[in-house]
Amino acid sequence: MSTPYDLARTAIDEAHKADPKSLPDGRPAELVYADGIEAWVLRLVPTASPILLLAARCQHLERWSVPRDAFPLDKPGYHAWRKSLYVKQAARARELLLAAGVPASEADEAQAWISKSGLKSNAGTQALEDAACLVFLENEIGAFATQHADYPREKFVDILRKTWRKMSPAAQDAALGLDLPPPVAALVREAVSTTA
Repeated sequence: MSTPYDLARTAIDEAHKADPKSLPDGRPAELVYADGIEAWVLRLVPTASPILLLAARCQHLERWSVPRDAFPLDKPGYHAWRKSLYVKQAARARELLLAAGVPASEADEAQAWISKSGLKSNAGTQALEDAACLVFLENEIGAFATQHADYPREKFVDILRKTWRKMSPAAQDAALGLDLPPPVAALVREAVSTTA
């Protein structure tokens, strides 16, 4: 018999499958991202609760439904877009969790984590942030660099420096163990060496 957590996972993954963007192998990009976030949370928190793993799968829940160009294409617009996503993703996750029968107290906790509440002070929020940073470094930074080829080297180093500061010491250790392409590894080393 399926548990509320099983039902919630199915509902979350069905939502991911609606992502119009697919990888070359045909898998929805958002579903692959959810797998990566969950895998990193499990590596960093081997005793992760079922609700933390479900929250991990919601890190980018239906992100595709709010295009970046729905907000001004400047730095304040970018931050407003990101904040709106945190709120929307968290509320949608809570809705799916409750519909599956997950206790309201756990759905509320997941909503807080997904909305980035209490970064650095809330272990669940930090676990999701750590996983997101590691997925970025492991799987996305190459495409990001290609997309922003006009950025000067210092801007990339600054982005990595900010990413590094958001991570816990355990996640930073994990990041140092990643097998990154040499140019990316060099940027990470430079960012780390200049991070206070």
